[in-house]
Amino acid sequence: MTPICQLIIHLHVSYLQMEFGARLKEIRTSLNCSQKELSEQTGLTLRTIQRIENNEVKPSLYSLKVIGEALNADLSDFVKTSEAKPYEFNLNLKITDMNQFLNDLKALVKTHWKTIFIIVLVIYLFTSYTDIKAGIMDAWNGK
Repeated sequence: MTPICQLIIHLHVSYLQMEFGARLKEIRTSLNCSQKELSEQTGLTLRTIQRIENNEVKPSLYSLKVIGEALNADLSDFVKTSEAKPYEFNLNLKITDMNQFLNDLKALVKTHWKTIFIIVLVIYLFTSYTDIKAGIMDAWNGK
């Protein structure tokens, strides 16, 4: 991708988004539990708890299970609910320089015109199959 085009994809995934660590810290502190106490209750190292809360790592399923049990919390409490449906995503394309974009598009067409032509031809033939077949049959039957 050229530097003039920035593609930003926001996937609304409810499983372990970057807010997970902050949510874990919020729940842990609301229960007046220190990181060290949570570490002792879960059997995870203190550094692991710190890295999870700082979003440096995504916790394993085992870590999620023992943290949930130690804090007596359901795992759904840690996950930020999303307005989006599980199959939805947002796609934003930002073009910062239209002239550069057009030049890139020209270069793409210039270097790959044969492939583009074949794709367009196949699409045309596919969509016009019944008309083409009828024309061939008419010609074959001498109409």
